[in-house]
Formats: sequence, C-alpha cells, structure tokens
Amino acid sequence: MEGWLPERGRLAAGLLVNLAASICIVFLNKWLYVRMGFPNLSLTLVHFAVTWLGLYVCQSLGVFAPKSLRPRQILSLALSFCGFVVFTNLSLQNNTVGTYQLAKAMTTPVIVLIQSVAYGKTFAPRIKLTLIPITLGVFLNSYYDVKFSLLGMIFAALGVIVTSLYQVWVGTKQHELQVNSMQLLYYQAPMSCGMLLCVVPFFEPVFGEGGIFGPWTVSAVSMVLVSGIIAFMVNLSIYWIIGNTSPVTYPYCITLVINYKSETSGRKDC
Repeated sequence: MEGWLPERGRLAAGLLVNLAASICIVFLNKWLYVRMGFPNLSLTLVHFAVTWLGLYVCQSLGVFAPKSLRPRQILSLALSFCGFVVFTNLSLQNNTVGTYQLAKAMTTPVIVLIQSVAYGKTFAPRIKLTLIPITLGVFLNSYYDVKFSLLGMIFAALGVIVTSLYQVWVGTKQHELQVNSMQLLYYQAPMSCGMLLCVVPFFEPVFGEGGIFGPWTVSAVSMVLVSGIIAFMVNLSIYWIIGNTSPVTYPYCITLVINYKSETSGRKDC
C-alpha cells in the first residue's frame, strides 16, 4: 500500500502536466496561426527541434542514459509522429478550437478499434460502454454547436487516425525495445525533425515574408520558442503517460478539457 500512493501520485502529476501544457499550446498555437500568420509546418519543425534540444540537455545533466537504437526500429514511429503533429496542427489552423478539441475526443474509440482489430486486445465491457457517450457527444455537439469546414474536417479525421496509430505504437515500442519515455523520444525526435526539414521547403517559404526565417518581431519569435518549450512538455508527458499506463489512458485525459475549451472558445473562431 505504501508504494501505491507514490505511484498514483506520479501518474496524477503526469496527467496534470499534460493537461495544463495541452491547454496552453492549443491557444498559443492558434494565436500564432491567426494573429501572427506563422507557417504551420515550420512551427511543427520548431517543436521537434526544441523537443530534441530539451532531451539533449536532460541527458547531459544525467536525467536519463541514452540507449542505442537502430533507425529502422523507430522509423514508423518517427513518421507517425510527423503526421500526428502536422495533421493536428492543420486541424487547429483550419477549425475553431472547439471543433479541433471535439475531433480529438474520437482518438479513444479509434485506439480501442485499432488495438482490438490489429493486436487482438480485449477491453472490459465498462471501457467499451464509456466510448458510447464520447462518440455520441462528439457527433451531437458537432451537429448542433460547431460550424465545420470541409478542409478542416479532412485534417481533423486524418489527425485522429494518425494520432491513434502513433499512441498505440508509442506504448508498443517502449515495451518492445525496453526503453523509457525519454530514451525513445531522444532518438525519435531528431529523426522526425530531419524528415520534416526535407518537406517544409516544398510547402512553405523558408526566407522572406511568411517564412520561418522571415522578418518576425521579437515578440513573435519569443512566443514561438515558448510554444516549442510547451510542446516539449506535451510530447514528453504523452510518452510517460502511455509508457506507465496504456495508449487508451492518454486520450481520456484529453477529453477532460473538451468542455473547458469549448466553453472558452464558444462558437467563434479564435
């Protein structure tokens, strides 16, 4: 019993960190897209770079010891990480905050479906029953409260599918490779960063107006860096939560903030 409380306390702290960071990054990214016009893929690239830099500092300070991994072992995870962040950011850019968050709530049912069909995992009836109000709630709120755009919904749907795959693979890879959250993300983040670096020039300007190296104000650069630091906290807490629980636990944490974000954003664009 003595070990139970600290373990539960650490899990609760991890969930709270992820919850707070997720709330902050959604509104900060939306502000950067709408008010500053910062390019989406470039912002994602900054997030990846800051995440890797943060992990490099952590391992230099002895917070964790890197474990040697072969690139092919985490290639699928790195690709899904790119898709997960890019599509969810595109969903946020093209939808209201309420629509964006409602769509993300569908991650839990999709993860259960993937694990049941592809991995043969069974879930208790009480878990399956909880998916019914989540799914119905998303569709009912979407029909009555939220104004959709076709492009935004395509990005949202792709984001849910790729995010679900990513979260399933995070848990699978940690157990398969016998690594902790920091060790896995330490190798996967720079690989994802390199992949995205090759793609960005084909979709967004690099220099000049609207480019990542454009004439941005000090305040804009500062907010982008803050966004990167928060993204590091989100990414690390995702890995930690999934590694210590299961891929289904993390999406449940996300659903806790749906009503909060929907109420604060209302029916208007951010």
